[in-house]
Amino acid sequence: MAATGRDYYEVLGVDRSAPDAEIKRAFRRLAREVHPDVSDAPDADERFKEVVEAYEVLSKSETRQLYDRFGHAGLRSGGFRPTPFDFGSLADIFSAFFGDDVFGVATGTRRGRGADIAAEVEISLEEAATGVTRSVPVQVAVPCSECGGDGVQPGTSAATCPDCSGSGRVQLVSRTAFGEFVRSQPCRRSGGTGRIVEHPCESCSGAGRVLEERALDVEVPPGIHDGQRIRLSGEGHAGPLGGQSGDLYVLVRIRPHDRLVREGDDVYSTVDLTMTEAALGTRVKVPTLEGETELELAPGTQPGEVRTLRGRGMPVLQGFGRGDHRVLVNVAVPRQLTDEQRTLLAEFEKTADDETYRPEEGFFDKLKSAFR
Repeated sequence: MAATGRDYYEVLGVDRSAPDAEIKRAFRRLAREVHPDVSDAPDADERFKEVVEAYEVLSKSETRQLYDRFGHAGLRSGGFRPTPFDFGSLADIFSAFFGDDVFGVATGTRRGRGADIAAEVEISLEEAATGVTRSVPVQVAVPCSECGGDGVQPGTSAATCPDCSGSGRVQLVSRTAFGEFVRSQPCRRSGGTGRIVEHPCESCSGAGRVLEERALDVEVPPGIHDGQRIRLSGEGHAGPLGGQSGDLYVLVRIRPHDRLVREGDDVYSTVDLTMTEAALGTRVKVPTLEGETELELAPGTQPGEVRTLRGRGMPVLQGFGRGDHRVLVNVAVPRQLTDEQRTLLAEFEKTADDETYRPEEGFFDKLKSAFR
């Protein structure tokens, strides 16, 4: 994550409502200005990394929406980590992002980035509170061990494509009344690789990659929320011709708890008392994230009261402290009474006066004290 914590829109010099095309143009313009190849500024390297990170976030709808809603903290919570770049030439950077040669010159055989992989893991609320390591099975494309990933049968070699001279792209010239127009497109004969493979690898049929079943250990951090994703950089499909691997995005789902409800970092539950238990006071066992705990309720406990167990909620994701556990008291009123019970209640009501039902505090005061 950027050390400065600057606003990504500010870094690229665009409005928050800027369309994707404008964001791409802004990145290209800034990259040409601040890349260490062309800038003599002492902080050119850090400045360029900041520009690349801003574009990496804002060019993808998923990370852009997360950033717009929650800022840098939301990206950290969502598992975003900036791509570790070994900054080469400016042309290589543009090729990595846009897959084309923006300078109109050949950059050699392209080794594109591999595709990302999506996986899903389901955990309990208690596991979300403590953190857990889960093994996630994935089917991933890895470099072929027989040919080393180049798709050529061992003992043979690939020939340079005569149409594109090994660049993987060809230039087409169109003559019009306004002059000549030159455009570049992938070489059809070599499929954009710049090579002609006469003897493809038998193990991978010339693809350079084979599918492999893997089980990856994913560390789910304490306090993670349902629907957040964890990114494992470089654990996706291998790129063609030995290119950079994609990433693995693990979607975390938290199973609903049968007695606890989560709201943010707080946890809520209910406890049911009989009318007499509420009047006389009692001790009850309530479920928490660490198991059952005993809670003492004073005589005269009212329906709707909330007892707060400080620091017994969910951990703050990638932060400090914990939320609270709030227990809502429900009081059950009897629906079926025997004659004897009815008589006893009637006698009690005759002896009751205003002092018997005197409230300790007003309704709104009670609400405020419950959520302090």
